[in-house]
Amino acid sequence: MTSPTESTRLVDPRGNRLGTASHEAADRVESALWRMMSFYDAPIADLAAAREADPRWALPATLLAGHLLAQGEPGHAQAARALLDEAEPLLAGAPEREQAHHAALCALADGRWQQAARAWGELLLDHPRDALALHWAHACDLALGETAALRLRPARVLPEWDEADPLHPCVLGLYAFGLAEGHLYPQAEEAGRRALAGDARVPWAVLAVAQVMDRLGRFEDGAAWLRQHQPGWADGNDFATHLWWQMALFRLEALDLPGVHRLIDAHLSGAALRTARERLDAVSLLWRMHLLQEDVGARFTELLRDWPLDDSHAGHHALVDLHVLLALLGASEMVRAETWVARCAERAMSPEDARRSNHAVAREVGLPMMRGLLAQARGDADAAVTALHGARPQAWRLGGSHAQRELIDQTLLAASAAAHHRAVGRALLNERRMAKPLTPLTRHWVERMGA
Repeated sequence: MTSPTESTRLVDPRGNRLGTASHEAADRVESALWRMMSFYDAPIADLAAAREADPRWALPATLLAGHLLAQGEPGHAQAARALLDEAEPLLAGAPEREQAHHAALCALADGRWQQAARAWGELLLDHPRDALALHWAHACDLALGETAALRLRPARVLPEWDEADPLHPCVLGLYAFGLAEGHLYPQAEEAGRRALAGDARVPWAVLAVAQVMDRLGRFEDGAAWLRQHQPGWADGNDFATHLWWQMALFRLEALDLPGVHRLIDAHLSGAALRTARERLDAVSLLWRMHLLQEDVGARFTELLRDWPLDDSHAGHHALVDLHVLLALLGASEMVRAETWVARCAERAMSPEDARRSNHAVAREVGLPMMRGLLAQARGDADAAVTALHGARPQAWRLGGSHAQRELIDQTLLAASAAAHHRAVGRALLNERRMAKPLTPLTRHWVERMGA
């Protein structure tokens, strides 16, 4: 098959030039893109069909590499690099947009997340309807904790999108989530509801509205919201575990611990946990229960038994490293916990790792927090408070959402409740009382702090 000429190349539904003349390949890539943005089934079958329809088109292999990298699994990096290497010879004469995607993913594969995000940002200036660039840039912004970018990036392109485009609700869902992360709660709720009116299958929009309700202490409204939209996200969606986690947070805010256990049994344990992201959700939930002095040690042990942890993965991403440590501490695996922190520190101090975006974050935020957690596990609450409180202002750099990072605040509350000096705990408790004054979980911490 010869390479397509400029006159025979197709364009996607948003007017972006494609590097193929095959309608079958183009249609399959468009289907894969919708799956990536909506999380409905993996795009692997569509991309395999696109590669078969046009073996000379670089974009399907590039997309598959990006899909693997977006999973956050350290073990996927080698397969992703192989796909990028396979696609590289096919880029000669390809549209500049597709070449730019390949270059950005190469940076991402090397751990240079900020460089990748900048590349996609530049691409969106010239191609504001490049859904793929927006999708991957959003993932980078979330991993980097770039809260402002989560809102502003989709805001820069949305006015140029046709509301009839099938992907428009997905883009609006990203914007709603960014508004929620930026504490613009009424706007976030309105945008999320509008996205779902356009397509009920937009999990980012469901999450955005749920997180608004979470941040305002509307835990019963939040649980009802998730149940209302459950038919659109619970089956066949890779985002489902995260939304079940959000449902469990609402039950935890109500101190409905039996309800949390039921959700764990059904959706957040065993075979339900297939990826690192899903295991992080489970760890986060179990750790919050542990802080409430609920006996979940056996659950931590079960989770670790099914988690293929490799010491070589230590230091890949500070937020992941932190959650691995929490799982080890929750399972009372103190020796393994100390070894894990030592391996993370070794990588964070290695000059060879300095080019990766995670390097400075791990050294300046992740390691101090992990050492504070070790101090807490040893019973030194004062040292734990000092370390965690010192690193807390920079916690956003770990990435993730506000809801994910809230476990740091709850850990600091628990450590402060056991420390000699409780001023830090009182200050954090006051923050919570202003945001969620009437929830049972807030009352629990008021009683525990003796406030």
